[in-house]
Amino acid sequence: GISPTHWQASTFPESFRSKITVVHDGIDTNAVIPNSSAYLSFKKANGVEIKLSRKDEVITFVNRNLEPYRGYHVFMRSLPEILKTRPNSQVLIVGGDDVSYGARPTLENNGGTNWKDIFINEVRPRISDSDWGRVHFLGHVPYQYFIPLLQLSTVHVYLTYPFVLSWSLLEAMSAGCAIVASDTQPLNEAIRHNETGRLVNFFDPKGLAQEVVQLLESPDERARLGTNARKFAVETYDLKTACLPKQLNWVERLIDDK
Repeated sequence: GISPTHWQASTFPESFRSKITVVHDGIDTNAVIPNSSAYLSFKKANGVEIKLSRKDEVITFVNRNLEPYRGYHVFMRSLPEILKTRPNSQVLIVGGDDVSYGARPTLENNGGTNWKDIFINEVRPRISDSDWGRVHFLGHVPYQYFIPLLQLSTVHVYLTYPFVLSWSLLEAMSAGCAIVASDTQPLNEAIRHNETGRLVNFFDPKGLAQEVVQLLESPDERARLGTNARKFAVETYDLKTACLPKQLNWVERLIDDK
């Protein structure tokens, strides 16, 4: 067997674990690089055009679909404090309205049938209209726009239950993002606290807000964490130099054993 993370391998019965090799799928760290000239422009629903670059204070959050499994609810609950404390920040939220992994909400149990709207409705009363105007839901973003989004990010937030490690996190590391992530498995394999990012308790929106604000106030610390994250991603997760050779070696060992 082959598993992309040690945590996923650990979930198999003991009798199988010695037969599982841990090698990640790998990412292209030559394609996803830091870029001080990155910019992004988009139109809001009201027709207003937003243009952002590295000169702006940008907080990014990325899910395939916006749901609790990936900490969407925790991030939303941190926004009132972040927006209040950082009046010039822009928040870019990437993700669809459906469910990829967790349970689908119901009107009876959750007050709605869409996780995105459920948590917007929860936090909106604590956010002023002007502050809410700086929160942008981008839906699913084509890859050619996704990379610039990471490259212009001032602070990137990634949260998850103990589950599959998203490529988006590793690409954020490769882009040199300053990352605040949940202290959950398998994130501990990629994000080392105060080395390649900052770790916070998954269920602590206030702590998350504090870490994000601290990094927004600390350009030198963001640069240090981003540089370390990029270096770790290249050494550990690059497809061509790190992961593919190990994958090929795994295949060759299977042939030899046979």
